[in-house]
Amino acid sequence: MDFLIFAAFGLSIWAQFKVKGNFNKWAKVDASSYKTGAEIARQILDQNGLYQVRVEPVRGTLTDHYDPMARVVRLSEPVYYGHSIASISVASHEVGHAIQHKEAYGALVLRHKMFPVVNLTSGIAPFMLIGGLLLGQLNLIGLGIILFSFAVAFQLITLPVEFNASSRAKKLMISEGIITNNEERGVNKVLGAAALTYVAGALMALFELLKFIMIFFQGDND
Repeated sequence: MDFLIFAAFGLSIWAQFKVKGNFNKWAKVDASSYKTGAEIARQILDQNGLYQVRVEPVRGTLTDHYDPMARVVRLSEPVYYGHSIASISVASHEVGHAIQHKEAYGALVLRHKMFPVVNLTSGIAPFMLIGGLLLGQLNLIGLGIILFSFAVAFQLITLPVEFNASSRAKKLMISEGIITNNEERGVNKVLGAAALTYVAGALMALFELLKFIMIFFQGDND
């Protein structure tokens, strides 16, 4: 089990490397439309009737996200102002989340409902697990497992949300003529690498949960 956790951790590091590498590579390739990420985001939002959703710049790199509470697509400055394949790919992906929100996409709705609970349990679970291991208290370990399982479930539910947003982004970019056939490869590279980070994160969390479950049952047998 330790090997699987280590492998998932290695995959996570490699995925982060791939994300940055692909983004930097395709950030140097201008999109044929020569529109910025902000312009593409605004275009897709308007064409889908999401006029009230704002597009704003945010500091940092790869800090892009959709805020469902404020109804804002926030794009990192390289994406917001950039007019590269990488910029318009990331911008379209975040708009994909806004469209999911509009359509009440099931996995996204569930993730939003889980967030307050996960935000609480993910902070408590480590203390329960570590305390249970140090004190040899199976009841604390068991409670920690239950609390940690919410975080793992959240990670797993995030996968279809992210994959669906990327799928929507690619289809919209093609159907609305935002990219050409020659540009699809770059879009797939950027979005595919980003999706891999979520897969790695989910695997690592799942393997950690299984490890604690095994510890719990081994202690119970003893």
